[in-house]
Amino acid sequence: MIANPHDLQLSAAEYLAHEQDSPIKHEYRAGEIYAMAGASEAHVTIAGNIFALLRSHVRGSGCRVYMADMKTRIDATNCYYYPDVLVTCDERDRALKQFKQHPCLIIEVLSPETEACDRGDKFFDYQQIETLQEYVVISQTQPRVNIFRRDQSGLWTLQFYEPDTPVHLQSIDFKISFEQLYEDVVFEEPDEVGQPSDQE
Repeated sequence: MIANPHDLQLSAAEYLAHEQDSPIKHEYRAGEIYAMAGASEAHVTIAGNIFALLRSHVRGSGCRVYMADMKTRIDATNCYYYPDVLVTCDERDRALKQFKQHPCLIIEVLSPETEACDRGDKFFDYQQIETLQEYVVISQTQPRVNIFRRDQSGLWTLQFYEPDTPVHLQSIDFKISFEQLYEDVVFEEPDEVGQPSDQE
């Protein structure tokens, strides 16, 4: 959910201080900050659905789920992002209050404005997180889920999910149906093309 970058260059420490007092959330990439655009109803509903399901699943396990307002820090590329949902089971993250550095699972709900970034630069940056096992991208315009997984050799593979197949989050051993994931989501109908005009 990245908008246009500001001209201002900030250090990571300056960014964190700036973000504490800012009424608008910003993401940070190697000195540049990016104001985050507002999310659609479908986007918020999907993220809320999966957060609620995951929160219930990990309760009592030592893992924690965060939604939208928690940053993740990527040291290797000097970035701070706000994933739509992240899960961390790493004890080192308990002491970190402003951000998390060791998630095992990150989920982004795609929008037309951010899909290229979420699948491109942002995914490249997320791959630098050593603890990350799965990166999930979810469409908000149609029932479609893709999961990128890191295998034992460190290579990333892609699995496509269709509505008749439950989504398996292997990093936390949890399955979610498309009905649960897209509950209360109303997909917008594409504009009708080629319809006759009411006027003669």
